[in-house]
Amino acid sequence: MLDLEPHQSNKTEKHNGETEIQENGIKRHRTSLPAPMFSRSDFSVWSILKKCIGLELSKITMPIVFNEPLSFLQRITEYMEHIYLINKACSHTDPLERMQAVAAFAVSAVASQWERTGKPFNPLLGETYELTREDLGFRFISEQVSHHPPISAFYSEGLNKDFIFHGSIYPKLKFWGKSIEAEPRGTITLELLKHNEAYTWTNPTCCVHNVIIGKLWLEQYGVVEIINHSTGDKCVLNFKPYGLFGKELHRVEGYIQDKNRKKLCVIYGKWTECLWCTHPTTYETYKKNEKRGSEPKKKSSEEDLKSENDEADDMPEVQDSVQFIPGSKLLWRINCRPPNSSQMYNFTSFAVSLNELEKGMEAILAPTDCRLRPDIRNMENGNMDVASREKERLEEKQRAARKERAKDEVEWHTRWFHQGTNPYTGTPDWLYSGGYFDRNFSDCPDIY
Repeated sequence: MLDLEPHQSNKTEKHNGETEIQENGIKRHRTSLPAPMFSRSDFSVWSILKKCIGLELSKITMPIVFNEPLSFLQRITEYMEHIYLINKACSHTDPLERMQAVAAFAVSAVASQWERTGKPFNPLLGETYELTREDLGFRFISEQVSHHPPISAFYSEGLNKDFIFHGSIYPKLKFWGKSIEAEPRGTITLELLKHNEAYTWTNPTCCVHNVIIGKLWLEQYGVVEIINHSTGDKCVLNFKPYGLFGKELHRVEGYIQDKNRKKLCVIYGKWTECLWCTHPTTYETYKKNEKRGSEPKKKSSEEDLKSENDEADDMPEVQDSVQFIPGSKLLWRINCRPPNSSQMYNFTSFAVSLNELEKGMEAILAPTDCRLRPDIRNMENGNMDVASREKERLEEKQRAARKERAKDEVEWHTRWFHQGTNPYTGTPDWLYSGGYFDRNFSDCPDIY
């Protein structure tokens, strides 16, 4: 996201009466949503979820008040917010430094979820989203390729032809009584074309606590393995669950090893804040000294009983910032959010711009693009009743179309992606068929 710094020129001009252009010719994107976030305090999700404990949630219809005004396809696009890390990886000549930059990118890709407790809209079958950011040097296309199970496929490329970033995501949602867990499925692949390298990984599990009662809070946990299929190097990142007293909340620790399993560096930080790396020996020495200086506090039986009987899972108090280990190198730091972010579903500046529909854009976009969804558009504009009715209408239209296809024994055909095999992992994947940016949209389905 390109924001004007205070010392830079603020001189702008209107183009076609709408789009704001800076003096340097780069377009400014909007910095706020048209309407503030709707309060969720008067709504209870218990009546919907109480029969769903332990079940998969993709088939459950949720009230619109628990959504945020973005499609899941747009949420995936937020992987690109810290694209400078891909550019940095492309520029490095040392494979270790490239892996460090890729690891930082993988962590940064989930950072936008911090405090984002609203659910993105489920994409309709055939729905698409495109984004071209000349200022950031990439273009991106995604498509909802399956409805049950819900699978979203995406493809992005550098405008300088220096990288390709692609994958297919199948988030499996489960309700566990007080929390909703989103287990990521599907492979993410990054190809650095200049270095003839390919990296693959999967995202950590995301969990939203207190969906019934109490303050909503979110954590990520699980082990992420990033593999460089050209060198055999591997990065293992452990996204830690919040643990005793919340000491581990948001923490990420891991290491990079070569093909002979020799540790080359240690990575540490928080996915909500920053990521550092240091030499393994330096890290081990620091940890030993840290252990000598602190004795673990024993939890009393009274505290045990209290935590078991609490109606809500209290959000652990966020611990101090990441403890810097002398000699460490900064790999990544999160972008500051806009000052009114809490009134905009805790969106980042990048997320705020994703559903922007500029004058003249409708004539260029595919008719299946998320920006044209009337339920999301009305929610963004604060028209909650209209948004809710439109959501129901679109879901009913999708059901009717599915029944019609079944009656006529017609199979659904995806437009921009096809089923295949990931060339690096050998696992099933959805691969980009090409041609989207030729803009021949004559045979796109009518889904809105």
